[in-house]
Amino acid sequence: MQMPPKRKTLVVEVLDSLRAQITSGQYKPGDRLPSEARLTEEYGVSRTVVREAVAALRADGLVDPQRGAGVFVIEPEPAAVAPFSDVDTDRLSSMIELLELRAAIEVEAAALASQRRSPAQEEKIIGALQAVNEGAEGSGINHEADFNLHMAIAEATNNPRFVEVLKMLGAQMIPRHGLTSSGAPISPDYLALLKQEHEQIVNAVLDGDEVAARAAMRQHLKGSQTRYRRLLRG
Repeated sequence: MQMPPKRKTLVVEVLDSLRAQITSGQYKPGDRLPSEARLTEEYGVSRTVVREAVAALRADGLVDPQRGAGVFVIEPEPAAVAPFSDVDTDRLSSMIELLELRAAIEVEAAALASQRRSPAQEEKIIGALQAVNEGAEGSGINHEADFNLHMAIAEATNNPRFVEVLKMLGAQMIPRHGLTSSGAPISPDYLALLKQEHEQIVNAVLDGDEVAARAAMRQHLKGSQTRYRRLLRG
């Protein structure tokens, strides 16, 4: 048998009513809410119920109770912007910013991966590289496969913070422009260069060569920065 919906508690009823009046503009920032005595009379509830509702409004950043003066509606704080949510992948300058950040993170990630990787992580890196190369032989750059390769290297650091940062960036961190001002298809020479750079990174990691891993990742990301700066200059 279907149970009847639970009735809202008195606190929630008062809270919802006051919140609706504030968000609708009936009470504007700077306005004072009715007194506690007035609210208890208006809603037919105890002072305890009113106080709990006001406390919840305060916790939501909607009111500011001032001792001896009353409860005032305040301007709500703007919602926090999620990290990297304002990245515009169609702007060359945004991609340069991401590439600079990636260089600061992924150069060290490659070095750590070369020292800490497990056999299972080696297999994952190799498989990710093969997927990138297969994509390049088909329709061109597979941005998801490219991202997965860099993620596999980050995972091989066995430091979850590297993975967390790359996850926040997401696949948008992989350059998407055709590296031509006219939007022409990506050239075979560029695809061959990317393949070579990726293979140098992976080989250095698998060989356990910390210095070479740093150098290969730095060359890869710095090279992308250089190509984007050329486009930005027109």
